[in-house]
Amino acid sequence: MPTISLCMIVKNEEKHIARCLDSVAGLVDEIVIVDTGSSDRTVEIASRYTPRVYSYPWKDDFSDARNHAFSKATMDYCMWMDADDVLEEAERAGFLELKQTLPPDTDMVMMKYNTAFDEADQPSFSYFRERWIRNRAGFRWVGAVHEVIPPKGRTIYSDIAISHRKEGAGDPDRNLRIYRGMIAEGKSLEPRQQYYYGRELYYHGECEEAAAVFERFLLEEDGWIENKIEACSVCAGCYYRLGQEQAALSMLLRSMSYDLPRAELCCEIGKHFLERGNCRIAVYWYEAALNTPKRERSDGFVQPDCHDYVPLLQLCVCYDRLGDRQKAMEYNERAGACKPYSQAYLYNKQYFGSL
Repeated sequence: MPTISLCMIVKNEEKHIARCLDSVAGLVDEIVIVDTGSSDRTVEIASRYTPRVYSYPWKDDFSDARNHAFSKATMDYCMWMDADDVLEEAERAGFLELKQTLPPDTDMVMMKYNTAFDEADQPSFSYFRERWIRNRAGFRWVGAVHEVIPPKGRTIYSDIAISHRKEGAGDPDRNLRIYRGMIAEGKSLEPRQQYYYGRELYYHGECEEAAAVFERFLLEEDGWIENKIEACSVCAGCYYRLGQEQAALSMLLRSMSYDLPRAELCCEIGKHFLERGNCRIAVYWYEAALNTPKRERSDGFVQPDCHDYVPLLQLCVCYDRLGDRQKAMEYNERAGACKPYSQAYLYNKQYFGSL
């Protein structure tokens, strides 16, 4: 059975770190903690779990810190987690089973990363991330922000999920500050970093600059397809905020020039037409979302509700506005079958019952 070093970089995580480490207790063989300048009790708490706690000066570069943490690992595989991540209790058995049955020639294990949850605490946004990486095999983190390890060798996909359970707000300006610092130093952003830089600009409401960054990124030959599809979605959001509705729709449709339609984008296009009163066209796009195959092993961002619950609920609205109440009720019941606890479904059910 392979051995695993859990490697973490932390700073001022006294509220989260014990929860994180408790969640993997007994599953990993070594814990390496690299502290980048905590002023709270993070180091004290981490030291209760491992003697391998190191200080490392923060250099506005997440890859640099993660590579340093990996350099301290002594086990067969390195595993990373953030302090506000947890391995849920329901995932522990699968984690251990994978560890016991992992093919010996595996170089990397991709696991699900659940980062948003609905009102019943079910994952509503997830994607695959490199989670176990063979140690001393030349793997390196790249990217000062939104760092990643480029995959190579034999890669295994697992449905085991790490859940991001952040409590409280962090520094919302940190990532944008790092990117702008890099640009001020004359550093060029490779395509993936351009995409994330555009996202940070969008989150900060700087939509004109964000749209320009996305437009340049989409012209890059080396950009990853999943990033380009997502860039079309976020760039459309920029154009909506700027009042450029036709440009926004064109950007959503542009996403389909890179690959087969994504359910998430079909829902966005459906929303465009629904909000502008064209329910007939909206129906087409929501039906398209329903019929789009799920991408079980996609490395891109996935919103599972866009394959069933969201388009079903919106088709209910569309048909109600089109005057076909029976069909509207049928779609609402189908949405309720997906999420019987949904407040929107229950509201619609009450609405139809009152008519």
